Amino acid sequence: MAGETVVTIVGNLTADPELRTTRNGGTVANFSIAATPRVFDKQSNQWIDGDALFLRCSAWRDLATHCAQSLSKGMRVIAQGRLQQRSYQAQDGSNRTVIELQVDEIGPSLKYATAQVQKMQSGGYQGGNANGGGYQQPQQAQQQSQAPADDPWSAPAEPEF
Repeated sequence: MAGETVVTIVGNLTADPELRTTRNGGTVANFSIAATPRVFDKQSNQWIDGDALFLRCSAWRDLATHCAQSLSKGMRVIAQGRLQQRSYQAQDGSNRTVIELQVDEIGPSLKYATAQVQKMQSGGYQGGNANGGGYQQPQQAQQQSQAPADDPWSAPAEPEF
């Protein structure tokens, strides 16, 4: 990723990810993340919200499907990816430029919630079933698969002392 602008953003999803298929058969999930900085005002002894940043995001292929199955509106997420600038011509004929985050990694924030992770058959991992903090149950039933005994994701880790 030499020469690309890689950023990490923490914020809340403004809507459920929108999953669609391109003309070439690729899968993409589009969504926006709202990040609002907060500062503590010592004079008023209160937290004050700053101006919100709304960042349009897209995830491709398996990641797109995993986002649509695991993420929902209001969920606090941590996303990392590459900023990309795209220009297009609007319906009124004006030229427009937008900056979007091409998501490489995304997951729920565990600061105010918990999550369960399920290994996918294809070798990836799927987040899901987060509770609290505005999270909702996944809409699709998750399949339970029999994992090999040496699979570190098949059972909770024992604490080491």
